[in-house]
Formats: sequence, structure tokens, C-alpha cells
Amino acid sequence: MDQEQAQVLFKEGAVFVFLDVPVGTEFGIDYNSWNVGPNFKGVKMIPPGIHFIYYSACNKEKDSAPRTGFFYNFKQREMVVRKWDKLTEDISPAPISDEEIERFIQNKQELDRYLGAYPYESYKKWVSLTNHITPQLVGQIQPENEKISAVTEFISESSTTQSRRDAMELSESKTDSEDSRLPKMETKPETVIRYSHIPKMKYPPGASPADITKYSMDSSYMLDSILSDRFSTNWNGILGELQFAFVCFMVGQNYDSFEQWKYLVHLLCSCEEAIQKYSNLYTQFISILHFQLQEIPEDFFVDIVSQNNFLTGTLQEFFSNLESSSADDKLKRRGSKFQAYLTKTFKWDFSTESDEYAPVVVSTD
Repeated sequence: MDQEQAQVLFKEGAVFVFLDVPVGTEFGIDYNSWNVGPNFKGVKMIPPGIHFIYYSACNKEKDSAPRTGFFYNFKQREMVVRKWDKLTEDISPAPISDEEIERFIQNKQELDRYLGAYPYESYKKWVSLTNHITPQLVGQIQPENEKISAVTEFISESSTTQSRRDAMELSESKTDSEDSRLPKMETKPETVIRYSHIPKMKYPPGASPADITKYSMDSSYMLDSILSDRFSTNWNGILGELQFAFVCFMVGQNYDSFEQWKYLVHLLCSCEEAIQKYSNLYTQFISILHFQLQEIPEDFFVDIVSQNNFLTGTLQEFFSNLESSSADDKLKRRGSKFQAYLTKTFKWDFSTESDEYAPVVVSTD
């Protein structure tokens, strides 16, 4: 970053002040993370817009706790102040007064030497991975507690002496006594990421046998259902959710987000009718996948993404649907270039049809 650009960011960029963070704690913003030192008090020169902040407590042996993070839409010149809670090893829920924030603003020059500079050299990559995520989308999808956790938080049903006695008697009468003695656990509702649900119907109500067969292979009706019910037919929303899920599983280490990312990729790839209908959506979809696949570590491909041939089979289906659709030539050329890029970069073979994605005729009997 040149001096002129640095001066502009210092003046116009946002500041995240993070107080009382223990030495050694992992702290990150976007695709950059560090273990903080004794003088750490936050990050300066943050470009305005959506960012992902995360942290993990570390013990003396330098073992890190599961990550916790949150999205925040930084305004120009905004100063955000948070404090660490040593008891919970998390951000303190106690609000910061306007007077305290104003004192930090007035002492910005003095505070400056305790703030790390936002790594601007990686900002372009961050934008390419989040350009469809809007503040409205974040509010719609993020959990009610506004935190993304790498570990699912559970609550157990309340019990009484009688209910525990009844459960014990019931468990002794079952062969799987160990499982039946475990308390019933449910995910804390306020921690659940509110992703789009999978439509139950793959085809329109009252569909003919021919349409049932068609939409059982072509997910266009399911895509239209999500766009209509969730995003008021705004296709940018589903692309934003795709990016949201990717950031949450790659940076936030949230496994449910990986499952949602896989579902959305497969949904979009298994459409044929929608490719022609939403040409701009699919142009952007190809661009999003191009940037996302560059960020997935090689060992991640081997261990998870390539498991059961997920990506190669799904993308093979997409390229086949694109080629057989009535999409415009510009989109088809873009798809062809993307296929060639994947073949060259990852050595993926799209020439042989996978049995998993072979055509299936659905019986209506």
C-alpha cells in the first residue's frame, strides 16, 4: 500500500477497538488472523463495508478454543468498541456507552500505536468472496444472537426427580440402555443460522406425470420456490447466501454452513430451465465458484469436498445442463472457459458421466 492510499484509509477507514484481550488469543478479520500480543487493542484502517470478525481463546499450551465470529457492516470513519469477558472467554455483552466511545475517538492518535493495520493487500480477495452479501441479508440469515460458532450449542430438557426415575426405568427395559439414559438435547434456537430451507415439493402442485419426471431431474421449480418465498424473486439473495455459507464454513469453521453451501451449489447446478431464465444469476454463479474454489485448501478437497465425487459430479451435471439449455451464447462460452480452467487447475475429468447423476425416470404409480 502506498503512502497516499494509507493516509486515505487512516482518515476514512473504520476502527475496531477490542479491549482486555488476553495475550495469545487468536483474533481475525476476514481472511487474516493473528495471536495477539500484550499491546493489542484492535484494528484500524478497515475499509467500509461487510467484514467478518472472529476470535478463539487460547490456553497456556497454546491450544485454541472453537472459533466464534460475527459479521459487521463498518461505516466510513466508524469506531466500534468491544471488551473481552474473562469469565466467559468471549466478547462482553455489556453495552459500551456513547461517552466512552467518544473518549476513544478523541484519543484516536494516542490509541493508534496499539492498533494493527487492516491487511489491505487481501481486501480485493475478500470483496470477490462477499460482494453479494448485503447488511439486509446478514440480518436475515445470521442467528438471533448474531454470532457464528464453530460448535453447536445445546440445551437439555429440564427434569424432575420423577422424570429422571421414569427415564431410568424406561432405559433399563431397552437394549440400547446407554443411549436412552442420555438427556434429550436441542440446539439453542438463538444460535441457529437461519438458512433457506429445502423445499419439500420438487414439482408444482397438480403437476402432470411428465412434469413430475422433469422436475425430479431439473431443480428449477425448487430454485424458483426459494427465490419467491425467501428473497422476493431477487436472485442476488441466493448468491449472497451462497457466499455467506462459504465464509462461515471456511473462516468461521461452522460445519452446518458447509452442508448449506453444498446444498446450494448442487441446487443451482441441477437446474436446466432456470439457466435460460436467470442468465445473469448463472453468470455471477460461475464467477463466485471461480473465486471460492481458489480458496479451498488442497487437503480439504481430498478429505471433504471431493468425497463421493461431490464437486466433479455436481459440476459435470451443471456443464451438461448449460450445454443442453437455451441459454445465450455468452453464458455458454463463460461456462466452457470455467470448465477448461477446472480441468487444467484441478485435473478434474468431466468427460465421463457419473452414475450418481445419470437420468432417472420417476414413477407416478
